[in-house]
Amino acid sequence: MILNLLVLFIGMALLLGGGDLLVRGASALAKCLGVPSLVIGLTVVAFGTSAPELSINLLAVVKDNTDICFGNVIGSSIANIGLVIGVSALIKPLAVKGVIIKREIPMMVLASLLALTAGSDALLRKSQNLFDRTDGIIFLLIFGVFIYYTVNDVINKKNADFFIKEVEEQQERKNFKQTLLNLLILIVGLILLVFGGKLTVDGAVGIAEAMNIPKAIIGLTVVAIGTSLPELITAGMATWKGHTDIAIGSVAGSNLFNILLINGVCSTIRPIPVPVGGISDLLMMLFLSLFLLPLCITNKSRIVRWEGALLLLLYVGFSVWRVATG
Repeated sequence: MILNLLVLFIGMALLLGGGDLLVRGASALAKCLGVPSLVIGLTVVAFGTSAPELSINLLAVVKDNTDICFGNVIGSSIANIGLVIGVSALIKPLAVKGVIIKREIPMMVLASLLALTAGSDALLRKSQNLFDRTDGIIFLLIFGVFIYYTVNDVINKKNADFFIKEVEEQQERKNFKQTLLNLLILIVGLILLVFGGKLTVDGAVGIAEAMNIPKAIIGLTVVAIGTSLPELITAGMATWKGHTDIAIGSVAGSNLFNILLINGVCSTIRPIPVPVGGISDLLMMLFLSLFLLPLCITNKSRIVRWEGALLLLLYVGFSVWRVATG
């Protein structure tokens, strides 16, 4: 128990350092390359903060611990909205850009609805609830569409004006060394987040197993919260420093990475059964995704503090209910 606590604290320290470096590197890199910070949040930061989920889930699939795998992906997605956005909005009201409302959140709702549909085999096909290889391939194809539109949007904007493009290219040549330095800072931040996430989860799982908590609940709560700590630290740091685009973008992007990429890869390798109570988890993920949309539209397209508190309350209430019901 003492060793697990030590591992947990070391992991959290690495997460704090990695989150700070990641935000610094990502925001500076966006300025150097002329790429909107929102896009950096949706892609680079989102992938980096989802790296712990990917590594843990791949290991869980190989070792046939699919309960952990399911709970981590779905639990992390629930935590990203309820815990991460909730805490970030409590720190400072989050301004939400139009592209998030028009494209990213609807895409997240679609991915959540797809996951619920794919996992409801008992209702739709009278068979065991699971994510099979066909579901995995569909998840990956839709993820490809998301990446295509995100990258294409940046390319179109940069090519829209020849003069602006020429000026940006000259600026990039001048700032080549600075760009490399910012890229290095970002990579170091990602590495610290990955190792910090792994150590945090290892320590937390060790403590939970010593207390005889079921694997599905460990995956949904302890592991999910542990692997969502990079998103929480990154979004919190970004919000504190005024980079709300990175905060919102990293959460939306991370959920799409979790549901479509990580779940897609893992279920393609090995079918992932939906554990007992898993449908309620999928429903909660869809509900929070839908609930986020009106929060982003109201209050001058800002998620204000009381809305953040409501999201956090919903998350804590659901987590307590899931642990109590097993």
